[in-house]
Amino acid sequence: MAARRRERARLAPLGELRQRYLVEGATLPVGFLTTLEKDGRDGALKLADAIRKRQAENRAEGQRLRHMLKFETELWDEGYQQIAGVDEAGMGPCAGPVCAAAAILPKGYKLKGLDDSKKILDEDFRDELALAVKRDAIAWSVAWCDVQEIDTINIYQAGLLAMRRAVEGLKVKPDYVLVDARKIPGITQPQRGIIKGDALSLSIAAGAILAKTSRDHVMNQLDEQHPGYGFKSHKGYPTPDHIAAMEKLGIIDAHRKTWAPVRKVLGLIPEQQELFSS
Repeated sequence: MAARRRERARLAPLGELRQRYLVEGATLPVGFLTTLEKDGRDGALKLADAIRKRQAENRAEGQRLRHMLKFETELWDEGYQQIAGVDEAGMGPCAGPVCAAAAILPKGYKLKGLDDSKKILDEDFRDELALAVKRDAIAWSVAWCDVQEIDTINIYQAGLLAMRRAVEGLKVKPDYVLVDARKIPGITQPQRGIIKGDALSLSIAAGAILAKTSRDHVMNQLDEQHPGYGFKSHKGYPTPDHIAAMEKLGIIDAHRKTWAPVRKVLGLIPEQQELFSS
């Protein structure tokens, strides 16, 4: 009994310990979890279980991030230093520009939570990841193709052009380029297209999160400029609400005139433009 009281005496209040080691993630003192588990109080045991669960999650996340650096690690081992990951956002919507982004990450860089942007549903968390990438990247670049260019050269070519502009906009010239699902014409660097690359390459995922958040911000601004269309919620995709808004309010300059839903509202014969979308 006296030994247990001594163990408890070494522990700060459980609320303070939870804040320090579970919320803030401070480094655990040697033997801390054992001391918690020997404490005997229900709150101490629950805190120890929560910390052990967090440790297991962190190990799993570390393993996931190491796996997402597989392609980059192979290239680093071959002697390439500056590896850019490139992706786009906005191929499928019938309104707004297409955006592409490129990012060169430091060797061995791991950002907790960075993943395929389509899996990250929390907009605030996506913004936090984008800020972290911009802060930590060796170089990053965001580029665009506007609606007029999309309607002129088709969405597939516009996506490729935006990605080329993103690579060319990097302040540090990459040695190698990893691209989501395709190859970029017109760049001089060796490159590799990786199917579902934003889920398999951390560099491509970084480019994807920059492209997604940048385009979302533009569509949010468009929502403020043109209330009633719902751009903030659907980001330009041809949802039933968006189509209903087009029919009620009309077509604006931000709409892609070669998209079937837009042409239908305009009373024109639908083109096959959207077949190039993804």
